[in-house]
Order: sequence, then structure tokens, then C-alpha cells
Amino acid sequence: MELTEQQIERYSRHIILQDVGGKGQMKLAKAKVLLIGAGGLGSPAALYLAAAGIGTIGLVDGDVVDLSNLQRQIMHSTATVGVPKVESGKRTLSAINPDITINTYHQLVDADNIMGLVSQYDVVLDGSDNFTTRFLVNDACFFAKKTLISASMFRFEGQLTTIKPHEGYPCYRCLYPEPPPAGLVPNCQEAGVLGVLAGTMGILQASEAIKEILGIGETVADKLLIYDALEMKFRKVGRPKDPACPLCGPNPKIKDLSLDYTVSCTI
Repeated sequence: MELTEQQIERYSRHIILQDVGGKGQMKLAKAKVLLIGAGGLGSPAALYLAAAGIGTIGLVDGDVVDLSNLQRQIMHSTATVGVPKVESGKRTLSAINPDITINTYHQLVDADNIMGLVSQYDVVLDGSDNFTTRFLVNDACFFAKKTLISASMFRFEGQLTTIKPHEGYPCYRCLYPEPPPAGLVPNCQEAGVLGVLAGTMGILQASEAIKEILGIGETVADKLLIYDALEMKFRKVGRPKDPACPLCGPNPKIKDLSLDYTVSCTI
């Protein structure tokens, strides 16, 4: 597989980068990235991954476009209200880059289908907005040995980390051993979220995914990146491995996906 003249022109600003070049662009073209959620985080992430030339993008979402989504979910439009988000997203991404493959999965993830989904991809981006889905995706990526880029938002604050315990780094459960009790943490429908915060965090997810695929830059796999939009501050805090982690610790209690992963909020 070689880049066509049109692709060389399309990706020319990548190709002239010393850390990317033609070989790096070919890595992107061969890469497969799965996005869990085609909403606030998945929208900006998918747009930039498509523009960057990621060869295969998978969109997983069981919801349809709602008018209230459009304040932050920029992959969709007023014209696609009522349309499944994965189909709306595919139209947008195909218009940006017709050279790439976009697989759509109009469904919610659960313990029965998650392994079949993540096993087909190199990198997974979690853009869900509930803890139970995040734990399910984390556990599935752990068992499948897939790199996971996880981000979350709450009102004016975003958090991001890369998760790859198969390379010796901590998993999501090292940070949060188990989901909080139902109703303790309000979801975005109850607490609200600044629309542009989704853009910031989703683009950071895309950036980390591209770095992982190219093998460049510094990973945040041992850190948690926290962004405060009101104060315009980024800070990193250490995220060490938990020796008592029930998933990636030396004496794991979680050995499969037989837990009760009850989804408490839509993606």
C-alpha cells in the first residue's frame, strides 16, 4: 500500500513533520480506532481522526441525535435530528475524508458484545458519560490487551488518561476501584456541561491516540490530566499502579466480564 498523489497532498502537513513523515502517515492509514460514543467527546475526536487519515474508524452508539445534543456534539446537525448518531457521524466523517473506512454499530456496549468490538481495533477511545460503561470498556480492553484513551467531563472540568496495563501501566481501576453508588454523581443531563469542554477533551483524546499509533511523544499512561476551563489551567497528577487492584494487580479478583455492568446513563 502506498499513498496516492492526492493523499500526499491531503496529508502534506503531516508528511513534512520529522516525527511523522510518509512512514508515519502510512501507520495512520493502517490503524484501526474504535470510539465508544458518538456524542460530546466522540464527535471532535472522530473528526480529527478522520482528517488525520486513520484508516478505519468504528463508531459505537445506540442513541439518535437530539436537539439538546447540538450544543456540544459537533459531528451532528439540525438536519440529522432523529437519525442514529452513528449514521449521522458516518455522513460527516465521509464528507471530510472519503478515503477512510467507517464502521457503524448502532447499539449500546455490554458484556456480551464489547469483546467482539474491541478485538477488531488497535486503539479504543472511551467517550461514554457513565461510570459503569467506563469500567466495562476498561475491563474489556485489559483482557483484549488494547490501548484505551479515556476522557470524562463534568460541568467545567475535564479529565484524561491513557490506559495500557499490558505495557506495565495502571488500569482504570487503579484510579477508581469500583463505580460510585447509583445517584451519587450526577450525569451531564443533571449537572450540565460546557459545550466547548467536549471539544477540548475530545481533541486531546484524538491527539493521544495518534501519538500511540505513531509511537511518539510522552504518554500520560501513568498520569491523570485535569483541565479546568474556568481557570484555563492544565495539571497532571501521578496515577500509580495499585498493588491491590482487583483487575491488574498480582492477585486479581476480576478474571472475566461476568460482573453486573448496569449502564446508568446514555452515551
